[in-house]
Amino acid sequence: MTHLFEAFNIALRMIVTGDSVVFSIALRTLLIASTSTLAATLLFVPLGCMVHFSTFRGKRLAVGFIQTMYSVPTVFVGMLVFLMVSRSGPIGGMGLLFSPWAIILGEIVLIAPIITGLTISALQSTGKCLEDTATALGAGRGIMILKVLTEAKYTMLTSVLMGFGRAVSEVGVAIMVGGNISGYTRTLTTAIALGVGKGETASSIALGLILLFLAMMVSIVVNLLQHGHGGEK
Repeated sequence: MTHLFEAFNIALRMIVTGDSVVFSIALRTLLIASTSTLAATLLFVPLGCMVHFSTFRGKRLAVGFIQTMYSVPTVFVGMLVFLMVSRSGPIGGMGLLFSPWAIILGEIVLIAPIITGLTISALQSTGKCLEDTATALGAGRGIMILKVLTEAKYTMLTSVLMGFGRAVSEVGVAIMVGGNISGYTRTLTTAIALGVGKGETASSIALGLILLFLAMMVSIVVNLLQHGHGGEK
């Protein structure tokens, strides 16, 4: 127990004094997670909107499949991306394996169902009544869609934050396609896993506290958005 308290104190000092190794790993993790979340947002928020506002056979089944993929194992995604970017893979010639870009690609695939599915749920939560009212008042389809998007903007932003939270805390993809290379592809989660295995308790605790702080910040912002949106109503 004494050893644990000492390690915890050392970890706090590393954070307070701005340990270069700890904060370089944290910054790299933020950059990778932010880039993958931005790319996934640009790709899959429009996809979620398109699914919601379209009518096609099998739509309910498609939405159900997307929602089922929320909890897809990170190691499974890591395996798929590894097969894609390895030398024998379809995009192996791009040299992405064991690079930050491979992790970004993996995290995009990982959070795509979350952002797509929660965007659809956000639009559905506005209710069919809003769409019918806008149409009854003579609004064209474009205006009706704009009004629904405006009403759902906070819940749609929540879907993006949830995607970021999933990206910043995953470990399977980062290890499998990033390789956990020091100073290049090592992220908070992979550094913690390596540190625990090597007995580097203090640095692992410091990294864990930073990761916990990031997760808490995402949760707090999501709650503020939800309560603020509810207050507006």
